[in-house]
Amino acid sequence: MQHPNPNLIAITGAPGAGKTSVLSVLASRGYACVSETARQIIQEQQAAGGDALPWRDSTAYLGLMVTRSVDSYLEHQHARRPAFFDRGLPDSLGYARLICSPNEHEVKTACDRYRYANIVFAAAPWHAIYVTDDQRKQTFNEAITSFQHVLDAYHACGYRTVLLPEATPEERADFVLSYLS
Repeated sequence: MQHPNPNLIAITGAPGAGKTSVLSVLASRGYACVSETARQIIQEQQAAGGDALPWRDSTAYLGLMVTRSVDSYLEHQHARRPAFFDRGLPDSLGYARLICSPNEHEVKTACDRYRYANIVFAAAPWHAIYVTDDQRKQTFNEAITSFQHVLDAYHACGYRTVLLPEATPEERADFVLSYLS
């Protein structure tokens, strides 16, 4: 197992729980922020007419998520200042478990090899802000199930999760920065 870089900070959570909004605030304050690979993959696959989508070929989608997550990790692995990730590799493990992937062991191996800071911030499902769109098709109940799989995956990988408060993106960013200091 690789030693974690304490400057690589994952923000995980349920679909539609406000992670990206918090990251936008952190980016506006000058912090490095790494975009969510899963949503990028969906957008690219839809534009290209591809099948590596959660609702078409979940195994191919998972493979792309892991590859892209490792790539973004490697790109930032030597960060000397905080770099915030919109999801981390254990999110892929949670997804692998959700879809009962035969590749779960390989995903867990990648999670063990590429380690983020031990503290991970998590945005719980929040009905008041949850919306669906062309890339997020889960019902709110599916988002709850997905969140539990993701939390379980982070815990299985030895991370400690800290729940973000239900608050504005600015207040959530303040919470993260205050917690880290």
